This record gives sequence, structure tokens and C-alpha cells, in this order.
Amino acid sequence: MQRVTIARHRLEAVQARHDWRDWQVKRRERTRHLIELGGLVVKADLVALTDDDRAVMLGLLGEAAAQLRTDDHERLLLLWRRRGQRMFASDSLPDES
Repeated sequence: MQRVTIARHRLEAVQARHDWRDWQVKRRERTRHLIELGGLVVKADLVALTDDDRAVMLGLLGEAAAQLRTDDHERLLLLWRRRGQRMFASDSLPDES
């Protein structure tokens, strides 16, 4: 009977570790995603251009989100996607105009 109890406890411990690992994997995936998004903010030079003013950066992102809620949604996505792809391809920012 004692062997069965020990085996059951070991099984429960393995299952508990497995559940924790699933949660940890999901947390790490989310963390990685957030880090990548932050990298985009840096790549767009928003940190330097706004002097690391997070309220300004949030305002810029909020403005973009507001524009995406208009009827011009598809055109803006296409325009910004092309601009972003060019920035990724050149590994630099577009020229100032």
C-alpha cells in the first residue's frame, strides 16, 4: 500500500510540474512577443524622436488605431505594410521628407 501511495504522489508531482511548465511556456511566449513589439518601437526610432516620452508614443499609437477605425482602414494597412516591409528590407528608416 505504501508503494502505491508513493507512486501516486510521484505521478501527482509530475503532473503538477507539467501544468506549471505549460503556464511558463505561455508566459515566455507572451514576453517574447512584447519584447519584439518593443523592438519595433525602437527600430522606428520613436524612442529617440520622442525623447523616450511614453505618453507621446502611446498617443502616436492611439492616433494610428483611430485612423484604422475609419473607412480608410484597408488603404492605410496597405500603405503602412509596404512602408514597414521597405524598412525591414533596408534595415533603416525612410529618408526624412
